Amino acid sequence: MSTDSRHIQLMDTTLRDGEQTQGVSFTPVEKVSIAKALLQSLRVDRIEVASARVSQGEKEAVTSINEWAKQEGFAGRVEVLGFVDHTRSVDWILETGGEVINLLIKGSEKHCRVQLGKTLAQHTEDVLQTVSYALEKGLKVNVYLEDWSNGYHDDPDYVYGLMDNLQNAGISHFMLPDTLGVLSPDEVFSSFSDMCKRYPKLQFDFHPHNDYGLATANVMAAVRAGVNAIHCTINCLGERAGNASMAEVAVVLRDKMNMQLSIDESHIVRISAMVENFSGKRIAANAPIVGADVFTQTAGIHADGDQKGGLYKTKLGPERFSRTRSYALGKMSGKASLKKNLEMLELDLSEENQKKVLARIVSLGDSKQTITTDDLPFIIADVLESKSYQHIKLLNCSITSGLDLESTASLRIKVMGTTHVASGSGNGGFDAFVDAINKVMTQHNYTLPALADFEVRIPKGGHTSALTECVITWNCDGELRKTRAVHSNQVFAAVLAALKIINIQLHELGLSQV
Repeated sequence: MSTDSRHIQLMDTTLRDGEQTQGVSFTPVEKVSIAKALLQSLRVDRIEVASARVSQGEKEAVTSINEWAKQEGFAGRVEVLGFVDHTRSVDWILETGGEVINLLIKGSEKHCRVQLGKTLAQHTEDVLQTVSYALEKGLKVNVYLEDWSNGYHDDPDYVYGLMDNLQNAGISHFMLPDTLGVLSPDEVFSSFSDMCKRYPKLQFDFHPHNDYGLATANVMAAVRAGVNAIHCTINCLGERAGNASMAEVAVVLRDKMNMQLSIDESHIVRISAMVENFSGKRIAANAPIVGADVFTQTAGIHADGDQKGGLYKTKLGPERFSRTRSYALGKMSGKASLKKNLEMLELDLSEENQKKVLARIVSLGDSKQTITTDDLPFIIADVLESKSYQHIKLLNCSITSGLDLESTASLRIKVMGTTHVASGSGNGGFDAFVDAINKVMTQHNYTLPALADFEVRIPKGGHTSALTECVITWNCDGELRKTRAVHSNQVFAAVLAALKIINIQLHELGLSQV
């Protein structure tokens, strides 16, 4: 870890560069909401919110952001990308109440010559004309050296010449982008070290892209070389493979480089979710810091280590980000995983009952079902109420339903050692199953009792993938009896509950088991 602790500015460009993600276009209201969250809650140092002259809707959004920023004391921290067009970009920004222009200039000789058809001297003259006008109008001016990474590699003398021409022009930040994400950490360190030594009085920003998956590593290299400002986006939004992740950069700079930051990382996950919803771009469940699964231990041995001494916990704890650690339940679960979840629910089970519940969890996990802590009470209730009666055993069952079509059920079942095949139909899948099972059970002088009540539940706050609990109340010759069962499919939860009442009643009749 570095001991050279200093403050690093984080500039968020989700609303400008992040909006260049394929398929992403924030509405004005969404832009304002994200801007407020970034400055007021996450407390980033600066935000870049738009490109000048894009649209009327963009202009309205930037105006609203600037008005709010001035009222809340964030004036001067809202930036807009502008172009070398003398007055047009500057005037557009002024009309929105903006105070900062990030001027896009050509950072490579090839871009200057091929795209503009101009020499370095001609481009410099145009840049200085726009810079002069912006300063005259009271704007703060930063400049992006577009394609700087390739420009520095292909023709460093062009880059030096451009910097020499602009270094005394009143520019606040020289922002050096790896526009196409081509640099490695070694290349970043070498090039930025050179730039910082050649121009020690200038303020450099690094604007990385993630095409090689090296954005965060490249940020570390740039900071080691002396850079004091880094550009990021929420959820890595950006063109192609995206920009550097704000969440990753923040924790790496703090934990691995001992740098000081302004941001309040407890809001990172909430703002990540906001951007995810507004952008429509879903983040991976294993995305560092913000992913749904990154603070979940799956292996039982990890839960055991945490239970005995926090052996699998690190400085990167969920509490920093207003999250909690969880222990997954499934086929890899062990006793410690179950105990951790029972502690969270404040439940206490005997060792014998824990074994039964764990066996059921592993069985459900083998069928690839996702099991959450919210599912656990359903599983416990189901297991503790279950008897080991095996008078009837379902071997196979297929149930089909369709809109405005009668449902059908086909089943293969073993009753007291005899295998039966039957089919049934009805008004819904469970009704079709009851029709089929009664055709079998009448051969054994048994009919399912009538339903007195039927209840299907999922855990509070559960997802569509949650386990389903079905509780059926049966009218058994005037006596009300309940059975319950748990399954990911609500129809099959009802089927299993029905099999329980059959097993119970056959047992009471003293019949032989399967």
